[in-house]
Amino acid sequence: MKTQLLIRRTYSSTITHSANAKITHLSRTGHVHEARRLFESYKYKSVSSWNSMVAGYFANRMIRDAQLLFDEMPERNIISWNGLVTGYLKNGEIEEARKVFDEMPEKNVVSWTAMVKGYVQNGKVDVAETLFWKMPEKNEVSWTVMLHGFIKDGRIDDARKLFDMMPVKDNIAKTSMVLGLCREGRVDEAREIFDEMSDRNVITWTTMLTGYRQNNRVDDARKLFDEMPEKTEVSWTSMLVGYTLNGRIEDAEEIFEAMPMKSVLSCNDMIVGFGKKGEIAKARKVFDSMKERDDATWRVMIQMYERNGFELEALHLFALMQKQGVRPTFSTLISVLSACASLASLHHGRQIHTQLVRCQFVDDVFVASVLMTMYIKCGELVKSKLIFDRFPSKDIIMWNAIISGYASHGLGEEAVKVFCEMPLSNSTKPNEVTFVATLTACSYAGMVEEGIKIFESMEPVFGVRPITAHYACMVDMFGRAGRFDEAMKLIENMTVEPDAAVWGSLLGACKTHSQLDLAEFAAKKVIEIEPENSGTYVLLSNIYASQGRWGDAAELRKVMKTRMVRKSPGCSWIEFGKKVHAFTRGGISSHPEQESIEKILEELDGLMGEAGYNPDYSNALHDIDEEEKADNLRYHSERLAVAYGLLKLPEGEPIRVIKNLRVCRDCHAAIKIISKVKKREIILRDTNRFHHFRNGECSCKDYW
Repeated sequence: MKTQLLIRRTYSSTITHSANAKITHLSRTGHVHEARRLFESYKYKSVSSWNSMVAGYFANRMIRDAQLLFDEMPERNIISWNGLVTGYLKNGEIEEARKVFDEMPEKNVVSWTAMVKGYVQNGKVDVAETLFWKMPEKNEVSWTVMLHGFIKDGRIDDARKLFDMMPVKDNIAKTSMVLGLCREGRVDEAREIFDEMSDRNVITWTTMLTGYRQNNRVDDARKLFDEMPEKTEVSWTSMLVGYTLNGRIEDAEEIFEAMPMKSVLSCNDMIVGFGKKGEIAKARKVFDSMKERDDATWRVMIQMYERNGFELEALHLFALMQKQGVRPTFSTLISVLSACASLASLHHGRQIHTQLVRCQFVDDVFVASVLMTMYIKCGELVKSKLIFDRFPSKDIIMWNAIISGYASHGLGEEAVKVFCEMPLSNSTKPNEVTFVATLTACSYAGMVEEGIKIFESMEPVFGVRPITAHYACMVDMFGRAGRFDEAMKLIENMTVEPDAAVWGSLLGACKTHSQLDLAEFAAKKVIEIEPENSGTYVLLSNIYASQGRWGDAAELRKVMKTRMVRKSPGCSWIEFGKKVHAFTRGGISSHPEQESIEKILEELDGLMGEAGYNPDYSNALHDIDEEEKADNLRYHSERLAVAYGLLKLPEGEPIRVIKNLRVCRDCHAAIKIISKVKKREIILRDTNRFHHFRNGECSCKDYW
């Protein structure tokens, strides 16, 4: 009889356990109503069944149903009460949880620990601490929960005191203490605890390793890394990140190559590391080798191209990204937009603008500023102004963008007008960048007196102390106007030491006005400050060439070779067929349409000659004959880009060209004539400004 009763009880217990497990499974997988039907089907319901169903409601965020079911329970045990407290806590209802906790007929260590943990997770560490010290008994979990609370709250000294008081410290508590100390920079103290641990696991090792890395003690991290009995992907990646963040790319590469398995995260980090070092080819090799890529992979590779001056590659990669159906992130779109601005790629820029509108990003002030800059650099100043006018509340970046836009297009009066409106709108005060943009606008437009007034008002009226950039603008302004005595007087009275930008501004003006002795003096000053600046050597060489000082020009080239200074090759871009086409000086021999471009150049030679064009050889660096000099000028990159535009773009459409250097005087004169004889609008953006050529005239009025 006793045996049969035992069998029945065992069978009943097994059935109940199985039913509860099924209820729990159905609830956790979202089938809470099926779980309730199963629960209702039981003739005899145990307390465990009721507890499982209450937990199921909480798991599906059906808090009211959970409470109602709890209230219906014919009997409850401490597990029932703890389940109700935990359910409220998991759903963020900490006040309700506390009410239940206070109503509990009895509490055990689980009840107290759950409530303390709830307060810790909700950032109420002070309340958790008060409750913790009231606990009648504490176990290892209780102590560790409170320890986590102090560490999370940044109360590392309190955490250390609690840690020292703990009667038993398990591996979790010790690892947490190591983590907390490392976060506060107390790495040596963390290492002492680490060294005392007899039961270190891979998590503990990695925590200590990461602590060293986060505190820039990468060599200590490496020693620990080499000692690790077991390494995980996290350990390898942490070491890799340590090296890349400290600029030690060779060491990072060594770790990367030795990794048994390269994760997407580690590959992304290696791409960033190579990008910071400027090793673009190696970064792309890592990118191409990846079997899987995430959003960050595409983003970091595109950003790396854009930030290192490989804007064309950034656009090509973005196109590939779209083909593969990868949705671009916000930061990716901004990087591509910046690349479009650099390349004056209006087609791609408009595409990105459309995507930003679709994603509802255009109401963001930062996005508006980037869009404005893109349209300005593409020569669409009107479009940029429309974006500017649409925003009732403009930040300083937007104001600076529109003033810079007017400056780059030579519209000095418009720039000064906006500058004057600025303090009247939302009390926005001009900053250092504002004055650089406004003074540049005055310089490009020959508005010397206005520029002087603005410069003199900087500190007394607006509280902005002039820096070297502002002095460089003023020197450029005086120099362009041929007022060299005032330029030199300003340099002599500067409150800061003149830098390369100041002397460079003087040098450019001297070259324009043939002030050759002063130009040589300014050039030598720039070379002293920036011996690696190739542009200065080129200008000085031009000065020597213009005076027939071929020996000095040759000697200067020797100096450049000795110092390994390389001249930046002239390059121009033009957009056609949804692609950006690049041309370098003399570089059409490998172009697929070389013959057609040559025919356009020959046609232009004839038309320009008839229109009175005379080549300007002032930029010729070598002692060569006239015919060779003329041929040399003919193949300047901007001339090739314009020829390609004439070949490809339909009549009536503006030809937009961008150049990475300042346009030379001969090309400027030639393009003026081309705009007249071909009856085309040509928009050229060089490193200084925009030139709008129409009917034989330029918007700069030859004041550039």
